[in-house]
Amino acid sequence: MIETRSASTALNKHKALQQFFKWLLLDEGEIDRSPMERVRQPKLPQKLVPVIRGDETTKVLGTCRGREFAQLRDEAIIRLYCNTGARLSEVGNLLLDDIDLTTESVRFHGKGSKDRRVRFGPRTARAVSRYLRARAKRKAADLPDLWLAERGIRPLAPNGIKIMLKRRGLAAGLVKLHAHRWRHTFAHEWKRAGGDTGDLMLLLGWTSQEMPRRYGASTAAERAQETHQRIGVGDHV
Repeated sequence: MIETRSASTALNKHKALQQFFKWLLLDEGEIDRSPMERVRQPKLPQKLVPVIRGDETTKVLGTCRGREFAQLRDEAIIRLYCNTGARLSEVGNLLLDDIDLTTESVRFHGKGSKDRRVRFGPRTARAVSRYLRARAKRKAADLPDLWLAERGIRPLAPNGIKIMLKRRGLAAGLVKLHAHRWRHTFAHEWKRAGGDTGDLMLLLGWTSQEMPRRYGASTAAERAQETHQRIGVGDHV
């Protein structure tokens, strides 16, 4: 599977098989020994996901200029990803009730049924407000889902957002644009500003200390150089 798919796919299958045979062994008593007992987990190489620079996000947002429904919707979606660092599914599965423009915040339904509330800035609030006014005029306005498809009475699914981002990225001259790049960018900018790691974990919905180290890793050297220049170790000897 590593040769034909990917290491991450093989790791997921390995974990699933481990749990399946553990269930057969401990809960059901159907087997005396798990065949996964000596099968090691496949090593997962770390992929350095490049962050999105500010001018690149500006170019993507530039493809959303206009007053058409899809333009207003897509700008609001992109600004939420950029401003909150949320996962693709977290923004994609938002309900209308999850948005609070009074406090300029959004309630995300994260992994493991863990909800969290994250604030967003005035530009995102304005984009979301404009989208909500346009949404109210749609035939599908009574749906509980926040994001509506451009055609038909149906919501815009996370996979539809994934396709939209790729299309907007290509229009802006960016290849392989996806929501997770803004998540890495959020972590990078937070660390760059000297933000607390514990606060970052709360905002991005992490429980593992490994995640802050992994995200924004592609620009770790850049942050180290900036810190070195600011501290100036050895410059005053």
